Amino acid sequence: MDEIRGEEIRGKAEGTATVPLSVLDLVTVGQGRTATQALRTSVDIARLAERRGFHRYWVAEHHSMPGVASSSPAVILAHLAAHTERIRLGSGGVMLPNHAPLVIAEQFGTLEAMAPGRIDLGLGRAPGTDGATAAALRRTDRLNEGADDFPQQLAELTRFLDDDFPDGHPYARIHAVPGPVQATAEGGVQSPARPPVWLLGSSGFSARLAGVLGLPFAFAHHFSAQNTIPALDLYRESFRPSAVLDAPYALIGVSALAADDEREARRQVLSGALSMVRLRTGRPGLVPTPEEAEAYAFSPMEREFVDSWLANIVHGTPDEVRTGLDGLAKRTGADELMITANAHGGEARLRSYELIADAYGLPAATA
Repeated sequence: MDEIRGEEIRGKAEGTATVPLSVLDLVTVGQGRTATQALRTSVDIARLAERRGFHRYWVAEHHSMPGVASSSPAVILAHLAAHTERIRLGSGGVMLPNHAPLVIAEQFGTLEAMAPGRIDLGLGRAPGTDGATAAALRRTDRLNEGADDFPQQLAELTRFLDDDFPDGHPYARIHAVPGPVQATAEGGVQSPARPPVWLLGSSGFSARLAGVLGLPFAFAHHFSAQNTIPALDLYRESFRPSAVLDAPYALIGVSALAADDEREARRQVLSGALSMVRLRTGRPGLVPTPEEAEAYAFSPMEREFVDSWLANIVHGTPDEVRTGLDGLAKRTGADELMITANAHGGEARLRSYELIADAYGLPAATA
């Protein structure tokens, strides 16, 4: 494996933040909005994040969800790379069992060539969708097979990224291009560097695997909060130093939304909660407006779900959000917080990241 410097993984806290702050984007599409508008919002947020000192910007893979337009992370990341200059960009994550490892190596080798030294490859083993859609993606109904094969798929992907299949291997003469093979070809000047690999998870499986392999780990606290501390503990206990990291490095995804007043923050997160109610009950759609969410008659069971969902979203005024994020970082020992804001409109999401940046005294925005 080509050695990856730890500084490509470890972030730097800015302003008065105790840990680096980053952004997770689901490219949400609200009612009355188009995917085009959502993707333009993603560019606006990425630019804001870069100006204000957020460390990285990741895009998640989801499928067959009308309110989430992030089905093709590599395509979106290429677009964001063309509109930014410094911020790290990555997948949070690519669902590896949905794809051939060679394809992912080629896609992220291309992204690395577009934005050298700025690309992260975050990998998950869930489908990012329902079972029927996963079957369509994978051309099989044996859905457990992909998850069970994840360590082998990861090993294959890593060898494609490093171009180091051993002699005699069926893939020894196959090369992911752009990639290291171009540096070894006659007259080659291609950089041998490649994106650092992260493992993503919402349970203990990937936590343990990341630890054993000495890889950085990202945990989905924003939808699996009850498993956060056990998974991080397992990751740290399992960690073995590697050429990638000499010590564990874990970030957690956090749902957080700041607004100018507490009531407005509540209105915005309630629309995301209603969207989740519909998704969990088999009725996925566009993210509803705050007005519709406020007027919606939740059943007792739905209300219980919403209360539980909102309890794990840090929301309120900028000071309240800062207090909540600081408390979460302290409780979990996370090395980095990756903030996702699920709201109906892009304006609310942009405003939230701006307010959070102000609350932490991150570098002032410039034109």
